Amino acid sequence: MLRIVDARSGEPLDVRPGLIRVHAHVTGSGPSALRVLLVADVLARALELGGTPVSTVAALPAGLRARAGELGIRPPEPDAPGVGRVLHVLGAGSGAPEGVRVEVGPVTGPDDPTAPPSALRLALLARPRRQPVELGPAALTEAQDTLGRWRGAVAHWATRPSRAVPEPVREALRAAWEDDLDVPAVLEELRRVESAEDLPDGARFETYAYADRLLGLELTREIGAGT
Repeated sequence: MLRIVDARSGEPLDVRPGLIRVHAHVTGSGPSALRVLLVADVLARALELGGTPVSTVAALPAGLRARAGELGIRPPEPDAPGVGRVLHVLGAGSGAPEGVRVEVGPVTGPDDPTAPPSALRLALLARPRRQPVELGPAALTEAQDTLGRWRGAVAHWATRPSRAVPEPVREALRAAWEDDLDVPAVLEELRRVESAEDLPDGARFETYAYADRLLGLELTREIGAGT
């Protein structure tokens, strides 16, 4: 069960099964707004992986909607009243109606609209959601290098006999994202799987494909590219 820290009370809350509306509150169209939308997107993915029906709502200017789409953020529905429990995803210090507040730290550094979208997505996911992100050339280069390495490895692993995700690995991944949406811990588990000597390549492939249902980094996009 997903447990999220409510910024209003500072206490962790269990998100129990039932219809959930993830409401993203954004101002402006820069990287901080994109990060709020990205956290809302990953939160919805985490809930869906747990079997919870989710709708994501937000009121977005056209420019921000286009940039969000480039990052693989699924289009939210228009802001409208609805049924179900509401989780408000918003920048630190922002106001919101009554309900659970899922706060997101700001993004500092230059806004480079030419940055590769997947690298930008990974760079924004690499820090705990409540901490600020310093978005500069070094962070984007590191993210792009990591993506290139992982996508190449996944394409190679895909040629090996398939193996199920090892249950301890599956449990570690779920425990990470269900603990206040700890995506950096998910990424760290993938690094461990990448270098673990006791895992067959087919299990590595299935692990990365499974985790990418949460991360949305297109880790399988290079499969078959060299054939």
